[in-house]
Amino acid sequence: MDTNNTSRKEFLASLVTTGLVLAGCSSKDNPFEAGKEENTQLTGEKVKLLSVDGQVIEVDKALLKPVPDLPPVSNSEARIGIPGKKFVMVIDLSRCKNLRKCQEGCNHMHHIHSNLAWVKVYPMEEGEHTAPYWQPTICMHCDEPPCVKVCPVDATFKRQDGIVLIDADRCIGCRFCMAACPYSTRVFNWEKPDTVSDELAKQPYSCESSVPQKKGTVGKCDFCPDMVRKGELPHCVSACPNGTFFYGDINEDSVTNGAETFRFSELIRDKAGYQLMDDLGTKPSVYYLPPASRNFPFEKGLENDNEKI
Repeated sequence: MDTNNTSRKEFLASLVTTGLVLAGCSSKDNPFEAGKEENTQLTGEKVKLLSVDGQVIEVDKALLKPVPDLPPVSNSEARIGIPGKKFVMVIDLSRCKNLRKCQEGCNHMHHIHSNLAWVKVYPMEEGEHTAPYWQPTICMHCDEPPCVKVCPVDATFKRQDGIVLIDADRCIGCRFCMAACPYSTRVFNWEKPDTVSDELAKQPYSCESSVPQKKGTVGKCDFCPDMVRKGELPHCVSACPNGTFFYGDINEDSVTNGAETFRFSELIRDKAGYQLMDDLGTKPSVYYLPPASRNFPFEKGLENDNEKI
């Protein structure tokens, strides 16, 4: 056997393969070009990849870019919910000081337009000579949600765990749901969210995280089911420094703000918990504790107190 001829053939074959690779992936379009990323330290460890034109190429591991995170569950699975759960929230009005950290946390994590908010904090007063207080208001995640009944394209839906969500891929922007909601907790995305990067905007929409928001669709509080799946609390709960929000599972009869945990039934009974406009028959999953025993003055807490709508 002529080893010289064999090695020569292998050498020529490698040159042909290299030429094909370079022809199909020029220096201008090659994302793995060594000079493409500034200050990239090559590891020397090679990884074999299949190029767009079907050629096997080897690149340094340091030049690989991470694939954007995909939703942990599909939107079809998100419509079902978490089995055996029935989520509930309790808001203690005696603790709210209008710091709006809940609003900031929600806006930041959901990449909501800077002119909008899913958590709204209203100044409230029962009568002329009564003490004012602050009322954080979110989607009530009703057991009988009127928004779901009027949606013509099934974009708004209720899950078996009690959470009401929006599928922005289905939403046509008719705003029937906004008109039907008696709590005015939904907002319309008139513009493309100004807090969404181009990279995030290209990711597939997730019903559970409500990201990325899309122009011409409706948005609202989603109870953060993506956080619950990870064993964490919704962003408004964890962001509030005063422990105003409690979140939990009514089937387990337990709610927590991260620092304190109570039996839901006992907390509602002992603190005179109530639901907003329960006479409408919507059966909200958000309960309020009255602003009793407040030991701090009514302060605006923000220089600009214009409500985000």
